[in-house]
Amino acid sequence: MSIVIEQPVEARLVAAAPRMPSIPATLHYDRRDPFAVRMTFPAPATLEGVEVCWTFSRELLAAGQKNAEGHGDVRVRPYGYDRTVLEFHAPEGTAVVHVRSSEIRRFLEATSELVPVGLEHLQLDLDDGLAELMRDAC
Repeated sequence: MSIVIEQPVEARLVAAAPRMPSIPATLHYDRRDPFAVRMTFPAPATLEGVEVCWTFSRELLAAGQKNAEGHGDVRVRPYGYDRTVLEFHAPEGTAVVHVRSSEIRRFLEATSELVPVGLEHLQLDLDDGLAELMRDAC
């Protein structure tokens, strides 16, 4: 069984330049980091011209399907029929994208099959993590 899920999604940039109304993005989930998801945007879609990856909690992505959630760098909320808004806040500015909620639900279902919600802690190797921290401290 695979330990990583990658799902392409179409993200529509809000107030984007006319040349880039929608961009391909990828949602990632790795069972070795069971509480987190990543959303990656390709270099042509970013101000810096380099690939950008945002990491946030799977719980935030799921909760944002029903209500506005998040108070930090990443915020998620439902919008209209079958759209989810993701806001990414950085010192350089804010990016707001719309993604089909059905794509996010499909992704979340796949992650739940890999690691059921509530059982994420069983995937953590605390001994290995502690050993890595100790190596970095020396």
